[in-house]
Amino acid sequence: MRDIKRRRWLRRTAAGVGALLLLAVVGGLVYVRTEPFGASPTGDRLARNEQSPQWQDGEFVNPQPQWLSLWAATTSSILGSGDTSSPDRPLEIKPTDTGVYAVRPTTGLRITWFGHSSTLVEIDGARVLLDPFWGEQSGPAGLIGVQPFYPPPAALTALGPIDAVLISHDHWDHLDQATVTAMADWTTTFVVPLGIGAHLERWGIAPDRIRELDWWQTTTVGPVELTATPSRHSSGRNPLHSNETLWSGWALRGPQHRTWYSGDSGYFADLEQIGSRLGPFDVTLIESGQYDPGWPDNHLGPELAVNANALVGGKLMIPVHWGLFNLAPHNWTEPVERARAEARCRNQPQLVLVPGVPTEPTPDAVAAQQQWWPHLSWRTAADTPLHPTVAGDPDRRIDFTPCVPSREQRPGG
Repeated sequence: MRDIKRRRWLRRTAAGVGALLLLAVVGGLVYVRTEPFGASPTGDRLARNEQSPQWQDGEFVNPQPQWLSLWAATTSSILGSGDTSSPDRPLEIKPTDTGVYAVRPTTGLRITWFGHSSTLVEIDGARVLLDPFWGEQSGPAGLIGVQPFYPPPAALTALGPIDAVLISHDHWDHLDQATVTAMADWTTTFVVPLGIGAHLERWGIAPDRIRELDWWQTTTVGPVELTATPSRHSSGRNPLHSNETLWSGWALRGPQHRTWYSGDSGYFADLEQIGSRLGPFDVTLIESGQYDPGWPDNHLGPELAVNANALVGGKLMIPVHWGLFNLAPHNWTEPVERARAEARCRNQPQLVLVPGVPTEPTPDAVAAQQQWWPHLSWRTAADTPLHPTVAGDPDRRIDFTPCVPSREQRPGG
């Protein structure tokens, strides 16, 4: 009798667990089809994707494949950098003086960085927003998302007329649904890599306001040429539909000025080609944060960002992709500290912007820049080296040796 009762209990328990798992799977499948996850390219948009040299076997691919160590990535994410991965107290970010935008920049080039990669570039009469983020968190609603360290220092509507929005790729920290939806009634043009228009249309952007480009393709906004440049990354908001949209950097070339935004990218050979075809650049905005040796091909990291600036012909580098989210297991101030140390060691000028402060990148601005983040201990390139792979092979690494700054060249030295 006891054995019969036990078998019944086991069957009922197994059935209950199975039912819960089924509900979880069904719920998950329904959830990833909700509006924040966007939409997949179909019809003519999918046909355009399939004509791209980057499209293979139903998805976009990198000419240089990526590699990651699941063990190292899991271990580092668990151990992390402790309490220093995020600020331990609210940051004092002053509101943007939006009255500045009523007057064009004296030099013709002005940049306002709002944290991470969200940036307003005013260049030769055109006003362009890069990967704007005005949302409450990066990621789906609920416990999955990552909240920013501080709210936007300016209201989106206070920025004045925006000629174009450039999106580098569709990951949650770069393509924010709440921000896009807020611009649904604007006249702003969205210039994006192939496939991303599907997300935008679902979120209310009219098709005639969307321009989708492949690598090396160019469109114009006013007097400024916007060119999609290669990057080594990936895409996907829905875990069931990865790499259905392309990823890119952006070159902005006006009559007097040229800037380059790296987007998200690991190190790859075409960086030098970007410089030779589209540079040199007066200013580069290069992603320098959110990195880990366990996934060395996803992001440049600080030292390789400085090297990328040299390869593309950047005269002045501005580090971005840091200072707003905790997306990697390192000290939140470490990216900028390491980037500054590498730039000083290589005698490259660098300008670290204050969130929300419109800045014309002149020599005076470089000389007057001040540290707005707290002094925290940070690891060096020797402690956490990034060695990108060749063709995704972990046994073959790109030959790169970070500069070794002297004590005087290190920030605070």
